[in-house]
Amino acid sequence: MRKAKWAAAAAGVALLVAGCGSGGGTDEGGGGKAPSAGASAPVSGSGTSGGGAPDAAAVKKEIEAAATSAGFARKPGDDVPADLKSCMVSWTADSKKVSDSRKSYDAAVAALAKGGWKETRTVEQPATVVKSLDKSGWSVKATHQGKAGALLIVSFIATETGPICAKAFQEDLAKNKQ
Repeated sequence: MRKAKWAAAAAGVALLVAGCGSGGGTDEGGGGKAPSAGASAPVSGSGTSGGGAPDAAAVKKEIEAAATSAGFARKPGDDVPADLKSCMVSWTADSKKVSDSRKSYDAAVAALAKGGWKETRTVEQPATVVKSLDKSGWSVKATHQGKAGALLIVSFIATETGPICAKAFQEDLAKNKQ
C-alpha cells in the first residue's frame, strides 16, 4: 500500500509541476469532483468518457496490451488508491519473466506510440530511462530503472491531466502528508 501511495504522490507532484490544467480529460461538467472509477459514460463502446477522452479502464487496457505484447507480465500488488482510480493507472512489469527487459521496454513504448501515444520527453541516465507519452488528456511515464541481476523496475504510470484529477491528486498529497 505504501508503494501505491508513493506512486500516487509522485504522479501528483509530476502533474502539479507540469501545469496539469492544460485541458482535455474526463473532468468537464464534473462539478469539481473526481469521477468515480466506474462512472464513465462510454462513447460507442470505446471506453471513453463523455468528453471524448479515454477512461482509466481504457488506458489500463492500452498499457497492458502494449506491455504484454512486448513479453511482460504484470507484477501483482501495485494498486492505485480507491479515490484516485479514475485518475491514475499503475502497471508494473514482472521484469524477471523476460530475457531482455530493455528490449521489451522499448517494444512496449513503441506499441504505445503505434496506438497514438505521442512521446513528449525522454530522460536517460545510467541504468534509467523515463519516457513521457501523451494522448487524449492522459500522460504515461514509462520507466526502465536498474539492471538484470540487481534491482530492476519497469513501470507504466498514467495520470489524467485535467483539473479535477489534479485536485484529487492535491487532496491525496495533503491527506498523506507526514
